[in-house]
Amino acid sequence: MSDSDIPVDHESEFKPDLAQNAAMLAVVCVIGLIGNTVATDNTLMQGLVGMLVLFVISMIGLLLTLTVPFKLPSVAWISLVGIVATLPWTPGSAWVLDKVSHVNFLTLATPCLAYAGIAIARREIDIARTSGWKIFIVAVLVMTGTYVGSAFVADLFM
Repeated sequence: MSDSDIPVDHESEFKPDLAQNAAMLAVVCVIGLIGNTVATDNTLMQGLVGMLVLFVISMIGLLLTLTVPFKLPSVAWISLVGIVATLPWTPGSAWVLDKVSHVNFLTLATPCLAYAGIAIARREIDIARTSGWKIFIVAVLVMTGTYVGSAFVADLFM
């Protein structure tokens, strides 16, 4: 089954504006800050300043996505802003690097990966609805085969 077989309602696709993006980023920053404070030796204030720097970089990238005439994905603009902000000849780059160094990448990745899992799961549920019960059997067989095959290969070489 191809993706084109699944009906997509483009009218209901959610496109957040800048204020909604800011609110969602703030929630992710708070979750990341809690994880950063619990999982690392950094203080709450160290993590808060680093998180604010990342928030500002993300908002500048989102603003560029909306205002610059040629279209690039927001992740590209955010990455470019982050790269420019940390280039050695950019004024204040040492301060940015120092503050962001107090934010652990894995604590930020956790809420992002959770959101990605939820987003993918929604699409997968649509695929499962249109495919019926047969896809469940195929999925169980594929997972079982992968597990048994991996265990067999591991047993051979370990």
